[in-house]
Amino acid sequence: MIKNISIVSLSSGILSEDFVKFERDIGLKRLGDMGVRVKFMPNSLRGVEYLKEHPEKRAEDLLEALCDSETDMILCAIGGDDTYRLAPYLFENDALKNAVSDKIFLGFSDTTLNHFMLHKVGMNTFYGQAFLPDVCELSCDMLPYTQKYFLELISTGTIKQITPSGTWYESREKFDESQVGVPLKEHKNSGFELISGKAQFSGKILGGCIDSIYDMFDGEKYEDMPALCKKYGWFPSLDDWKDKILLLESSEELMPPEKYAKALDYLKSTGMFGVISGIIAGKPMNGKYHDEYKRLLAEKTAEYELPVLCNINIGHALPRCIIPFGVTAEVDAEKQTITFV
Repeated sequence: MIKNISIVSLSSGILSEDFVKFERDIGLKRLGDMGVRVKFMPNSLRGVEYLKEHPEKRAEDLLEALCDSETDMILCAIGGDDTYRLAPYLFENDALKNAVSDKIFLGFSDTTLNHFMLHKVGMNTFYGQAFLPDVCELSCDMLPYTQKYFLELISTGTIKQITPSGTWYESREKFDESQVGVPLKEHKNSGFELISGKAQFSGKILGGCIDSIYDMFDGEKYEDMPALCKKYGWFPSLDDWKDKILLLESSEELMPPEKYAKALDYLKSTGMFGVISGIIAGKPMNGKYHDEYKRLLAEKTAEYELPVLCNINIGHALPRCIIPFGVTAEVDAEKQTITFV
């Protein structure tokens, strides 16, 4: 049972801003009702501008949380877009390697890069939820499907099986106090969708937000990011990708299909499609580009005859499950299950 959670701001520093205080309070009460004690790491509440200017302080918080004997779980506040800037402070002098522990680490979105960094130094992590977007959900409670997996993680320390949500939700357009208690618009969900390959496949899952992965290869947003990624080697080697399942999900920026195709081309250029055992893809936010993404995944992987399973409730679309990285997953599209063994 997880008793102590430390919250870190590894990307955006929005957690401390006055306009989200009411959300923080919602999340803190929910965690308290779950019997969890919460600690905000020293720099996590220092604001957007401060953390933007001080990536070393964000790195300090992660290292301190990893080394803190009282912390059972590290929960990311939210994503963002420049957590890559933590790399020098985590990899120089083996700082991250020396801090590795068996704590639970949970986050998604831009935190994809932190997952890769932790994978590089041998730490298994959990992908799929964060404090502000999930624990602080403005509905009367956490979304039921999202809450189910969060409670499983904090009560057992792991996730045993993922099945599809019967419902998906449209994202909010506003996040102010007027939205507290306002339910999200619901739609019936269609379940996991196998678009190519065999219905059963297995492997350890690794991956994350395709927007963040794209930026590792392309300096369009941050010119120095591809060079830093190469210098510190946090994108896994081809040998490391062997027999793994690639997870891809897309952000709230709703990546245009042309850019999605380019992102897949970058991944294909590494040779990884020839060594992985399959791909699982998250449902896009509000279903935007759902069919286009499926078509591109099928086209770009066709020569490899890879199993590709889409419409997983993971990533930026609501609701969200949690996926363990570093644990063997058995995917069964016919049974509509992903089981971790």
